[in-house]
Amino acid sequence: MALAMAILTSAAQANPLERLLMPGAVIAGHADAESDCGKCHDRSDRQRQRALCLDCHEDVAADVAGNAGLHGRVARKAQCNACHTEHKGRDADIVHFDRDSFDHRKTDFALVGAHAAAACEGCHETGKKFREAPQQCVDCHREDDAHDGRLGEQCDQCHEPAGFRPTRFDHAKTRFPLANAHAEVACAACHRDAGFKDTPMACVDCHAADDVHRGTRGTDCSSCHGTVDWKESRFDHAQATGYALEGKHGPLACEACHVGGDLEAPLPAECVGCHAAADLHSGRFGTTCVDCHGQQEWPLPAYDHEQHAEFALRGAHAELGCHACHTGVLKEQQMAKDCYGCHAPDDVHRGSLGQACESCHNESGWRDEVRFDHDLAGFPLVGLHVSVPCGECHATRAYREAPLQCLACHRAKDVHEERLGDDCASCHNPNGWDFWQFDHGSTTDFPLTGAHAELGCRDCHREPARDAELPQDCYSCHARDDVHDRRFGRDCARCHGTVSFRQAAVH
Repeated sequence: MALAMAILTSAAQANPLERLLMPGAVIAGHADAESDCGKCHDRSDRQRQRALCLDCHEDVAADVAGNAGLHGRVARKAQCNACHTEHKGRDADIVHFDRDSFDHRKTDFALVGAHAAAACEGCHETGKKFREAPQQCVDCHREDDAHDGRLGEQCDQCHEPAGFRPTRFDHAKTRFPLANAHAEVACAACHRDAGFKDTPMACVDCHAADDVHRGTRGTDCSSCHGTVDWKESRFDHAQATGYALEGKHGPLACEACHVGGDLEAPLPAECVGCHAAADLHSGRFGTTCVDCHGQQEWPLPAYDHEQHAEFALRGAHAELGCHACHTGVLKEQQMAKDCYGCHAPDDVHRGSLGQACESCHNESGWRDEVRFDHDLAGFPLVGLHVSVPCGECHATRAYREAPLQCLACHRAKDVHEERLGDDCASCHNPNGWDFWQFDHGSTTDFPLTGAHAELGCRDCHREPARDAELPQDCYSCHARDDVHDRRFGRDCARCHGTVSFRQAAVH
C-alpha cells in the first residue's frame, strides 16, 4: 500500500511512470496534452474532470453557460466522459456522431419546412465544425433575395421556412391595406420592382386601361366602384338620374344603354323607347308595357288576366302565348269567354253533345282526366265493358250513334247463330260469355230432365227460336223412335220416361 501511494505521488513528477499507468494513447487532437495527465485528470477530485474539459473547450463551455447549442441544451450537467471516452488510440472516434439518427431539434436550429429536406453539406462546409454553420437566413439565401438587400436581412419577418412563398407580410400595416380583389393580386402586379417603394396608390394609376368611361367620369374611381369588382358600382342611378335600375336593368353594363360610353347623352325613360324591337305584339297592345310586363323578364308578364279580363288562365291556357287568342288589336277585339267560342273547330263530337265542353273536359287538355260518367248514359259500363276502348263501340265521336243491343257489337260471337234470339242478356252477363245462367224449365215451361238434360241446344232448336215455336209433345220429336208404329197412340209419356225409351213403365 505504501509503495502504491509512493508511485502515485511521484507520477506527476515522473513522466515515464505516468506513461506506464496510462490505459492507452489519446486521440490526435489531445496528443499535445498526453504528457501532462493533470490537464484532464484531478486525482484528488474526480468530479473536477468536467471542469478541466471545459477549460480547454471554451466554445463548449460558452454553450453550457448560455444554455445554447447541443451541449448547452442536452448535456449541460453531464460528465464529458459519459459520451466521450478517451485513451482509445490516435484514430479513435470519441464523438460517436451519427448523421442519420441525429436529432437536429437538440441544436439551436431545428430543421423545419424546406430545411428538413436539405442535405447536411448544404449548410455545413467540409472541414469546418458543425457548430460553425451560419444561422442567419441571409447567410445561405443572399442570392435568393429578390429585394437585393433593400428590405434588410431579417428574412423571417415575412418568409417561412416552408418556402419563400407565400409570405406572412401584413400589408394592412402599410398605407394601402389589401382588401377584396386586391388581396388576390400578385405583388409584381403593383410593385414594379422588388424594392416596393414609390408604388402608386391612386386607382387610375393601375386601372387606367380598365376605365370604360375613358376619363369622362374623372379619376376618382372609388366614388362609384369598390375593390370587389369593377362591375359592382356604388353609383346611385335613381338618385342621380331619376331612373331606378330594377330587375333586369340592375346588372346591365352602362354601355348597354349609354351607347359609346357617353353618359351625358339623353335617353328615353319609357320602355318602348329601348324595347320597341322586342315588342312581340307589334304595337297592338299599346306602348304602356308596364301594364303587363315587369322589369324582371319580358316572357314573364305581371299582367293579372283574371282580374283585368275576367278570364283566369289555368292549365293549358297558362302556357299559351298572348297571340294564340288575341289575334287582332287588343282594344278592338271582342273575345269569347266560353269554351265553344274558341274551340268549336276542335269539337270532335260535331256539336252532338252540346256546347258545355267543361261538363266533361278540363283546362289541362282535351284528353286529360275526362270526367264523362257513362253510368249516367243509357248504357252503363259494367263487367268487361269497363275496359273496352271507346272506339270499339263508338264508330264516330258523335257517341250518341252507338247501338245499345248486344248483337250489334257481338253478332260475330253468337255461337247460336241467332237461333235463340237477340236478347243475349237473358242468359249471358257482361262479365264474360262463359258466365251464363239459363233455366229451361222456368223460361220455356219445358224442363230438361233425364236424357233431355244432356242434349245440345241445336238438337231441338234447328231453326232460329224467334221464327218457330217448338212443340212440347214427345211424338213431335221422337216419331222415328216409335217402335209401336203409333199403335199405342202419340202419348209416349204414358209408358216411357225421359231417361230412355227402352225403360217402359207398364201398368
